[in-house]
Amino acid sequence: MKKSLLFPLLLTALCASPLALAELPSTVDVKQAAELRNRGTLLLDVRDPAEYDEVHAKGAILIPLAQLPHRLNEIAQYKNKPVEVICRSGKRSARAVEILRSAGFTDVANVEGGTTAWVEAGLPVVRK
Repeated sequence: MKKSLLFPLLLTALCASPLALAELPSTVDVKQAAELRNRGTLLLDVRDPAEYDEVHAKGAILIPLAQLPHRLNEIAQYKNKPVEVICRSGKRSARAVEILRSAGFTDVANVEGGTTAWVEAGLPVVRK
């Protein structure tokens, strides 16, 4: 095999390994998240209670990011089921995805654009 072909093949094999894939961030857009939510996927909102009370995606449950490591038992039934995590814009939810994966949750995705994008897309929300 030519040397010029060897490196791309090794790189492809490494990127396709389960370990490499597990370390890649998993994201869904708000429309995908809404459809998954309609199929029973957990939509976890990790914002503060005041933000959640103001507006949140319909069907989302609230566990603020700061409390998440101590409240994992509340969502333990989703450890091997799909979980979509949402915040305001996507930063806190990205951190929550890391926490959940570290705790053994196997199918976790960050909702791109967060609640801001959810509202802008005209998806169902609850307002106080």
